[in-house]
Amino acid sequence: MTEPRLPHSWTQRLGRYREPDVSRSIFELLITAVPFAMLWALMWATLSVGYWLCLLLAFPAACFLMRLFMIQHDCGHGACFRRRATNDWVGRTIGVVTLTPYGFWRRAHAAHHANAGNLDHRGMGDIITLTRNEYRAMSPSGRFAYRLYRNPFVMFGLIPTYLFVLHYRIPFGAMRSGIQPWLSTMGTNTAIAGLAGLMIWHVGLGPFLLVEGPIVMVSGTIAVWFFYVQHQFEDTLWAHDGDWSFHEAALHGSSHYELPPAIAWFTGNIGVHHVHHLSSRIPFYRLPQVLRDYPQFASVGRVTFLQGLRCATLALWDEDQRRLVSFRELRVDGSGCRQLSARPISGEASL
Repeated sequence: MTEPRLPHSWTQRLGRYREPDVSRSIFELLITAVPFAMLWALMWATLSVGYWLCLLLAFPAACFLMRLFMIQHDCGHGACFRRRATNDWVGRTIGVVTLTPYGFWRRAHAAHHANAGNLDHRGMGDIITLTRNEYRAMSPSGRFAYRLYRNPFVMFGLIPTYLFVLHYRIPFGAMRSGIQPWLSTMGTNTAIAGLAGLMIWHVGLGPFLLVEGPIVMVSGTIAVWFFYVQHQFEDTLWAHDGDWSFHEAALHGSSHYELPPAIAWFTGNIGVHHVHHLSSRIPFYRLPQVLRDYPQFASVGRVTFLQGLRCATLALWDEDQRRLVSFRELRVDGSGCRQLSARPISGEASL
């Protein structure tokens, strides 16, 4: 699935950022993969000292794994290397480490970019989001299931581990899409089994699980959280086909998650998500430059790190108020995590 094209003027303006710097891409890959491998080995070595030390190291290791996932993400957009085949093979290789079947994930993610914020095309590559009226029309059991799904302990606790450990092992959502999703998932599964088998042969099954388990759980939670807050903020934008446009949905339906520099580095600047949705071919290391060159982007959809935490309770799109609300706000307005500016700004800044 291809992603919609930008209006011509912004295609030209953002186009100059899209050419990958191959040397920079290789450098970013090396300074991410090497520390991750070293931390994994160090976690294994500390098992003889005490598991508490191993668990302490799991967090930085998970952060480096998250950054590897973001490089894989850029490969999926063709943003790391000039040749598509190079992007694909690097993405497939990283996918073995991140437990993510690259080809299958890329297809679902392209659908997300093509339909983000479209109420008539939900369900592929997205966090399930119901409107207030849809929720009210559900049966009691349906409401309970949706509430359970949107519960923060489930959304950011159970679902991430399920997603990366089990869900990605079979091409759910693309079962009837031909052989390609199966080749992607089963090829990745085979490579994962080979790598895991080699590691287990070297360190043992118990130590392997004690090291790999917490890394996968923590990195999965980080990944799902960032995907969540990039579109699940109060003044995001959802619309039906007749009122939906790619340009508006990209700019106003994606947040600018303003993060401390260290967190922005580990997450591959994906907090500049509205610019990423406007032009997904821009390499992650150039997104901050876009904000510097076009400061009008900085206040659009802005969510600070602390404001983002308050978005975890948002669950339903209110079509009348045109904002996300929590279950407690079905009948009353609430302050939620309102943005400083998530609607078009004056003049050229409205883009």
